[in-house]
Amino acid sequence: MLDTLMAVRGMKFVLLIDQNGSVVGSAGLEPAFLKRELGLIAAGKAVIGSLQSNLGSSEWTELLLDVEGGPALLTPFGPQILLTAFDDVTSLGRVRFAIRRLIGP
Repeated sequence: MLDTLMAVRGMKFVLLIDQNGSVVGSAGLEPAFLKRELGLIAAGKAVIGSLQSNLGSSEWTELLLDVEGGPALLTPFGPQILLTAFDDVTSLGRVRFAIRRLIGP
């Protein structure tokens, strides 16, 4: 499933974690960078939680982080979080389209 996202032009890696922060699956991610990416997801979850609290919202759609290594998109996937890292913000539309096709409406 995650391998299909790797076919998207510009995709660097994909990481799926559960609600406890454990890795469910990944594609294209070098093991040496796993801890760093889990930290990025934890920081993203904190931002999402803060925004939800301040806005009184229980749901979120996505969070785009433009970090030193390139953009990363956090997307809810049921109770899990999908992190897709890609080459440039100009690839965002292509990445979003591929994610929507994968996880549905």
